[in-house]
Amino acid sequence: MGIEKLHLEDALEDSPQTRSLLSVFEKDAMTLKKYTTGLHNCCQRIMKAQNELCAATQSLSQHLRDFEIQKFPLESDDSVLSSTLKQFSSYLDDVSSIQQVLSAQFSETMMYPLSRFLQADLEEVTTLCEMYQIASNEHDSAMNRYMRLPKKKESERQKSEYNEELYLMRKKFHQTSLHYYSSLNALQYKRKCSLLEPVMGYLHAQRAFFQMGQDAVGKKEIEDFLNNISTSVQGVQQELQTETKKTVELIDSLEQQSAHLYHAEPMVDMPYIPPNTTLTQKAGYLYVRSKQLIATKWERCFFFTVGGNLMSQARDEVISTNTKKLAGSLVLDLNEPGVLAEPHESDDRRFVFQIVSPKNKRNVVLQAENEREKDEWICTLNNIVRESGYVKGKGGGPQAKPKERTSSSSSMSKPGSGSVSPDQASISSMSSTGAVPKTPAPTPSSSFVADAPIQFDLLTPTSQNGGVAPSLPGPPNPEPRINPFDQSANEVLDTLDSAIDNSTFVESFVVRFLGSMEVTTDRGEKLVHETMRQIMAARAIHNVFKMTESRLVVSSEAMRLIDPATNTLRTTFALADISFWAAHPENTRLFGFITRTKPPGATNSTFSCHVFECNISAEEICQAIGTATKLAFQALMQRKLPPGVGKEKKAMEKIQQVKTREKNILLQNIQQLEDAPEDEEDSLHNLPLSPDGKYLVLTAADESEDGMESGDLSQPMEKLTVESMQQPISDSFDTEDVEPESEA
Repeated sequence: MGIEKLHLEDALEDSPQTRSLLSVFEKDAMTLKKYTTGLHNCCQRIMKAQNELCAATQSLSQHLRDFEIQKFPLESDDSVLSSTLKQFSSYLDDVSSIQQVLSAQFSETMMYPLSRFLQADLEEVTTLCEMYQIASNEHDSAMNRYMRLPKKKESERQKSEYNEELYLMRKKFHQTSLHYYSSLNALQYKRKCSLLEPVMGYLHAQRAFFQMGQDAVGKKEIEDFLNNISTSVQGVQQELQTETKKTVELIDSLEQQSAHLYHAEPMVDMPYIPPNTTLTQKAGYLYVRSKQLIATKWERCFFFTVGGNLMSQARDEVISTNTKKLAGSLVLDLNEPGVLAEPHESDDRRFVFQIVSPKNKRNVVLQAENEREKDEWICTLNNIVRESGYVKGKGGGPQAKPKERTSSSSSMSKPGSGSVSPDQASISSMSSTGAVPKTPAPTPSSSFVADAPIQFDLLTPTSQNGGVAPSLPGPPNPEPRINPFDQSANEVLDTLDSAIDNSTFVESFVVRFLGSMEVTTDRGEKLVHETMRQIMAARAIHNVFKMTESRLVVSSEAMRLIDPATNTLRTTFALADISFWAAHPENTRLFGFITRTKPPGATNSTFSCHVFECNISAEEICQAIGTATKLAFQALMQRKLPPGVGKEKKAMEKIQQVKTREKNILLQNIQQLEDAPEDEEDSLHNLPLSPDGKYLVLTAADESEDGMESGDLSQPMEKLTVESMQQPISDSFDTEDVEPESEA
């Protein structure tokens, strides 16, 4: 089918048929202009979107690179996530460069032809349409004026003017019509080119973009990288699903366990939960009363006990980013004398109690949620006062005896650490369990028992046997003790029983039990240090702040932990069961020791490492343990000697002394005989002999002295004769030379 055209020959005639056909072409041109304007808007959106995509990709790449400079509190500096995101940003930079090329191609092949068609062609048709209407109107006006001319001769001049005007207007109309018709005819051809060319440029640009993208992103290394990241993400999602399941179960369990805590005051149908009166640490929200000018104000704060002090913290206070310590302010020092927590009657409040401090003349009035919370707070504060209610500058009671410190054994290779030698361990356990097998040195992979639990509470005889621990002699708490945070090593006073008093070596220290766990070997300084690290990390992770304070009594008999409040024995460690001890290399207040235990019927022994905190240098305690084990080993060696060996050794020494004395006397007599004059030699032959006939009696004074000597010598030699020993003993054997083995 051919293209419809306007006939240029009919332009001058301007017949109604030509006018009707022209209106059709004008309507088509207006519709085409409207459609082309819409197409231009769509292409403009694509262009803007492409530019925005390019800018967004660049911004995304930069944002991924900024991850490594962010200071995330829970993200490590060498995180795998940071390096992965950095790698992604490099790939996004390549994609962004390709997108910039696509944007430039859109501008050249899609937007430029369409904009040119709108501005050059369609706008020209619109302008010519306006000019055609003006020329047509002017032609009609000139024609009307010419046709109204009269027949009179005097109007010849006017006729000439109107005729000339009509000529000009008709010529202008004809020329405008010709241009207008030709533009409308050309528009039918330009329609196809101008509408197809932008779409064709769009597709060509996309094809080039995809080809460049395939070359840039379709590399083997990028494919392997994406596969690895996909596998890692799937693993994390599986872990998240598992963790979500555990979290849901934990939430259900916590909701069930916390059902009784939702009510501030328990309901009548709920089971009765008695208050825990043995707590020594507690934390929770309380209302504190503060006095203002004309009224009192109650504020809700978080209270907690630490180091014998009652602290408070507002809800808005957080952990300091510089010191990494918990914020809070001191409410009351519970170490002051006379501090007492007791119920308090308030006119407008329930469950109120107060803390009275006579020294500061201050009363702190607090309110709990219910009766049980009030009783627990009162008991906890009084327990802290009773266990750590110290008085500065006073002794520890009439029965406390300061012990003189003994220097540690010189055989220790490093102060603060030591162990029992294999010979000592075998001899000390020979009477009960036989020889103890030697454990190889620990390795980082085999130092701890797999899934070994950490014990934070010190097991006492009461908790193990269900009975009451026997009290040591002395009053339960004779005098307020010295504050352990203010005392020195020489100010620690001891409360000892009769068995400890009879020991050859005794020292006492104030310690706090941090925890113990099972280990695979019985010695190793690195093993003790690693156990300390494990226990301290576990206490920090599980928010375990409670520490059992005890008095560690180190003697040549055993090591004992005594409750300083009730003076009862908590537990005893036999020196034969202690295989190694060491102090922390950096924190001088931490020390630990390893004990061996062989359950009845078991073939192998188990080993446990116990960690404590002290108020003095831990090396002093380790030196005391080394001295006690050395003395105990020497005493054990004395007991292991055959019967009568000690008496025979003393008899041999006495015989040697008698022989030496006889030799000296004989030499003196020979010297006197050589120096005597000849007239005195006859008198010497007349001197009386001693009763045994071996010596001459020189004078009366000598007689009395020699009588004593002869009395000693007159004893039968067979009484001083050493009987044959049951076992051969070397003359050089000396138990003082036996020392415990030290091990770095």
